[in-house]
Amino acid sequence: MSAGATGVGSLPGGDAREAAKTVTGSFEEFPYLAELPARGPGADMIGRSLGLLVDMYAHVEPSGWRISDRPGRDSKRARSWLGEDLDALEEFTQGYTGKLKVQAVGPWTLAAALELHGGEAMLQDPGACRDLAGSLAEGLRAHLADVRKRIPGADVVLQLDEPSLTAVLLGRVRSASGYRTYRAVDRQVVEGALRDLFAVHDGEVVVHSCAPEVPFGLLRRAGATGVSFDFSLLTEREDDAIGEAVEGGTKLFAGVVPGTDAPLSDPGGSVMGVRKLWRRLGLAPGTLAESVVVTPSCGLAGASPAYARAVQAHCVRAARSLADNPE
Repeated sequence: MSAGATGVGSLPGGDAREAAKTVTGSFEEFPYLAELPARGPGADMIGRSLGLLVDMYAHVEPSGWRISDRPGRDSKRARSWLGEDLDALEEFTQGYTGKLKVQAVGPWTLAAALELHGGEAMLQDPGACRDLAGSLAEGLRAHLADVRKRIPGADVVLQLDEPSLTAVLLGRVRSASGYRTYRAVDRQVVEGALRDLFAVHDGEVVVHSCAPEVPFGLLRRAGATGVSFDFSLLTEREDDAIGEAVEGGTKLFAGVVPGTDAPLSDPGGSVMGVRKLWRRLGLAPGTLAESVVVTPSCGLAGASPAYARAVQAHCVRAARSLADNPE
């Protein structure tokens, strides 16, 4: 059983076919639908997910994405780019069977990023947050069905990007003026909304955050089957939560390779921290390969194309090293 490896989501450049070719060539056993934010608004993580919404629209303002009354150019462009990316992936996955990951932004990061008509974040309005989560659930259901139709052999893994989740829980999301922060959202409300959203997919659901203090316990209770995080931000304070997660069957998508250009160590060195964590937690080394998927620490949009290609190949080699020498 080899430890898997996959990417997080974004890649540099703007060519959908080139991206699909790179991803399927690097991760033959666990490709993903690449995002290319360099193309502009609508190809960014937030814009792309707003393009999935049903009966809810958004457009770009100088301050960011804002709610609209009707579909406009920006959300149409987001949908059109997503279609282009799916066409490219479909072309390079003919006859593919195995895991395939698609990413969307989760409801809480979306609510923290999307502005209401007055310019404040949707996060401050509990009713609007509920509507947003419902609209996203419907959009994701259709998107997942489309992916399955295009790539019938795929075992689809849904990744929800929630980099703002910790800030939402701790009341650290700043208001439009920047002078105050929005009230922390009740943990039960956050967990309930995530649980409802995870239910749209009958396969694996992974939550990604490259922020510090990822709420492992909450995500597990909400039903996430995996958590994707920047391994370098872990502290020993998270040991108990991670130990419990692993023992409960949660997969760790460990971001162990820098997402922007940096010297790459040998593949074994990249996963040394993971082996140390296992020893510290007293977990059996034999469980490493089925519990850990190796990834870059975050998306690769800020990397050079050459580094992005090198990192993906490096993740595959690092995963192999983990599987071959778990001790």
